[in-house]
Amino acid sequence: MAKYRLGIDAGGTFTDFVLADGSGQVHLFKALSTPADPTQAIKAGLAQMTEALGVSAEEIVSGADLCINGTTVALNALITHSGAPTGLICTHGHEDSLEIRLGHKEDGYRYDAEYPPATMLVPRYLRRGVRERVISTGAVHTPMNEDDVRAACELFLKEGIGSVAISFVWSVLNPEHERRAARIVAEMMPGALLTVGSELYPQVREYTRTSTAVVNAYLGPILRQYVDAVDAYFRALGARNPVRFFQSNGGLAIGEVLSDRSVYAINSGPASAPQAGLHVARPFGLDNIITVDMGGTSFDITLTKNGVSNITKNIDFLRYRLGVPMVQVETLGAGGGSIGAINELGLLQMGPESAGADPGPACYGQGGTRPTVSDANLVLGYLNPGGLIGGQLPLDVEKAREAIRTHVAEPLGISVERAAYGMFTIVNNNMVNGIRRVSVERGDDPRDFILVGAGGATGAHITALAREMGIRRILVPKLASGLCAFGQIISDVKYNYMAPFPARLDAPGTGAALARTFAEIEARGITDLEADGFARKDIEIRRALDMRYVGQVHECTVEIGGMEITEDSLGDLRDAFHRRHKELYTYSEPHNAVEVVNVESAIFGRIGKLGSFTLAAGDGPERAIKAQREVILSADGAAVTAPVYDGNLLGAGDRIEGPAVIEEDTTTILIDADWRATLHETGVYDLTARGAAH
Repeated sequence: MAKYRLGIDAGGTFTDFVLADGSGQVHLFKALSTPADPTQAIKAGLAQMTEALGVSAEEIVSGADLCINGTTVALNALITHSGAPTGLICTHGHEDSLEIRLGHKEDGYRYDAEYPPATMLVPRYLRRGVRERVISTGAVHTPMNEDDVRAACELFLKEGIGSVAISFVWSVLNPEHERRAARIVAEMMPGALLTVGSELYPQVREYTRTSTAVVNAYLGPILRQYVDAVDAYFRALGARNPVRFFQSNGGLAIGEVLSDRSVYAINSGPASAPQAGLHVARPFGLDNIITVDMGGTSFDITLTKNGVSNITKNIDFLRYRLGVPMVQVETLGAGGGSIGAINELGLLQMGPESAGADPGPACYGQGGTRPTVSDANLVLGYLNPGGLIGGQLPLDVEKAREAIRTHVAEPLGISVERAAYGMFTIVNNNMVNGIRRVSVERGDDPRDFILVGAGGATGAHITALAREMGIRRILVPKLASGLCAFGQIISDVKYNYMAPFPARLDAPGTGAALARTFAEIEARGITDLEADGFARKDIEIRRALDMRYVGQVHECTVEIGGMEITEDSLGDLRDAFHRRHKELYTYSEPHNAVEVVNVESAIFGRIGKLGSFTLAAGDGPERAIKAQREVILSADGAAVTAPVYDGNLLGAGDRIEGPAVIEEDTTTILIDADWRATLHETGVYDLTARGAAH
């Protein structure tokens, strides 16, 4: 590793910075996010590093082997529907497939006649049909009418459209029509950004491919502008290598790739959480973890079982079908900035509306007047009135109390303290329901997992969440508030390559054809990574297949690692599918024939790992006590006195009994009355419920 490695995770409220040096020591910094111009937040973070370390921004950037950026730009554009004006060229008669959505209405709203339809990213008049048809064998049934493509381009030019998606029926089996249409668009609209469905998502399923292509086209210009600005900013500071951007598939990519595949940037930030959580848990010999990340705006949950994180594809994300592989992240509108309000039924609810970075919670003193989770935590005594981020962000207790009094306590006829604890309890219940969705509802018992706390706001809630879930052990690293940024700097480059493969396993020649298909897509991946500077020995391949019983409508993904495919190994593939089907649906049908639908290879370029840093042994936690503070731990609003520890003065082996508060520079950990915390030499607080065995 070079002198430095820098990870940047831009969230809705804060942008986190993790800087690792050659010895493995890691420094954490935070700056308020600047959504209008994210480079301003990066500039502020680098200025903090210069002040703390006495090293200029130019020295840091030029001395880094990797500068990595996780961004919410694509996610925010999709949430706010602020992407680029987009046109769609599709097979004639399929212009409305985006609205028909396979007749599917989201779970929970299936029988709600008043639930509004999803906002279309491409209005109907900009979805232009082309007379052409490829059938399910890949044969051309109707040649493409090129005049239809040209007419679409003329309309797009007239309407000022700069981004175009092309998606034809069965193009994955014969992409020539799509390719010819793309050439025509490039000729007539030379400045347009093009997304070709069979290149972006070469998998069977026309609606999924079209929707994915449209989302990619919709986000592409905005992400390209962002990537270009960040790359230019770092080049001006002397960066030796291009900035790497974190993808929703859990790996890194250069900006040029992400600009073309902007759909992979949608969940960029939280997708690094599983990798970071495994790194935290590995010294303890643990690999069943639920990582929870509560920031200023949202609460993100990921689950890793037996060291493998859930990867999903062909899902509805923010009401839009996405086919590409994504780390499975459950996201809730439950962050430190989540606003508490009395609804029309007279009940208290928390979120999903957030105060964000501007104006922020009332206690920030930046113009916010509505009560948030952070205001409640301050009133409850969990946060230091002296301020967050080591005092850089002062907190105003009276403004927090006034906001809670006006909007919650007085309407409910209760005290400010009870109202604050009610806000705390409700947001915890919201988060517990999210944890259940990634565990219980998918067949996993959360009691078989540990919680890993990430995010600046998580530490104040983590023991309450664990108690409600029946989880008896928690790991909270000192780097919790920047854990996703840390996850970025320990991650590898990762690209996904796919191909359709509709064939029965028992058909003659399937083994040879399947092996040939894998070899073809992996050759492309190896070439791309070698062009990116990776030696063949640093490239790793993991394979997967989408499979189903013949006659089934839906398929499931079967991971096969690096298994070599031969005619003799098809039986092993069949057995792997039966096992996976039983895991997902509680049964299998060994007597039924099995068919493959799609294949996929994840190609990794392995990055050099960080050195290790060991925390010095402590000589007892007593010297770290810096204050005594009243904290409220029950619904009656009664306060108890708890010691407040300065995390910077604690050493390895120091043990703290609850109730207590541990204050790190960028996070606060509440140790509830029936919990204890021991600081590990890796800089991780190991929290256990009293009576629980490690």
